[in-house]
Amino acid sequence: MGLRIQMLGTGGAFAKKYFNNNALLYTDNQTLLIDCGVTAPISLYQLGKTWADIDAVLITHIHADHVGGLEEFAFQMKYIYQQKPVLYIAEQLVQPLWEHTLKGGLGQDGIECLEDAFEVRLLREGQRTPINSSLEVEIIRTPHIEGKNSYSLYLNNEFFYSADMTFQPDLLSQLVSERGCRKIFHEVQLIGQGIVHTTLDELLSLPSEIRSQISLMHYGDEMEQFLGQTAEMEFLRQHEIYTI
Repeated sequence: MGLRIQMLGTGGAFAKKYFNNNALLYTDNQTLLIDCGVTAPISLYQLGKTWADIDAVLITHIHADHVGGLEEFAFQMKYIYQQKPVLYIAEQLVQPLWEHTLKGGLGQDGIECLEDAFEVRLLREGQRTPINSSLEVEIIRTPHIEGKNSYSLYLNNEFFYSADMTFQPDLLSQLVSERGCRKIFHEVQLIGQGIVHTTLDELLSLPSEIRSQISLMHYGDEMEQFLGQTAEMEFLRQHEIYTI
C-alpha cells in the first residue's frame, strides 16, 4: 500500500493532554492532512513542519477539533506562501463549512466564498476519488450528530479511518468480511454513554477478528487508566508514524 500516517493528535474534543484527532497521511509524493482542528498549528510547529509541507487537506465533518485550524491554514497559504490550498470535502459540507464556520473570520475583500480560499475538490458518497497515483478515497457517511453530516474514510479499499461516529457494527463487519478491510483507526469514548460516539464497551463487543484490526483514537484524558483493558486494540499516540 505504501502509506504512512502520523497522528498530529489523538484526543477527543475536550481532551487537554492530547491534541485534536488530526493526522498527516504520507504517500509516495504527497502529504494529505486529515482534518485540521484548533491544535493542528501547534502540533505542526512541534514537528518542525509548516503549512507549505501539506499538499492538501481533507475534512470529515464540521466541529472545531476537526476544522478549527482551517482559517490559519488559508490565511498563511494566501499571504505567506501565495498559494491556494487544495481542500477535499463532501459536497454536503461545503455550504455549512463556509457559512457557519469560516465566513466570519476569512470573509474579506477577495475571500467571499470557500472557493476563494481553497481549491475545492468535491467528494461524493459511493465514489472512489483518486488523490494521487498511490491513494484513493471513498467517503462513507456515518452517524454522529443528528442533522449534521459526518464522513468516515475508506482509503485504497483496505483502510478504514473513522470520523466521529456512533457504533456501527454492521458496517465494520461488512468492511472486514466483504470489502477486504485490513486496518481500522477508530474513535473511542472511554467513559460515559456513547450518545454521539462509539464507546470502548461497544468496541469490545466486536468479534476478535475485527478487534485485532482496530487501533483507538479520539480518546479522553483518562486514556492511561484504560491501558491493558482494550483486548486486542491498541491506543494510537500523537506524533507517532504508523505504516499502513
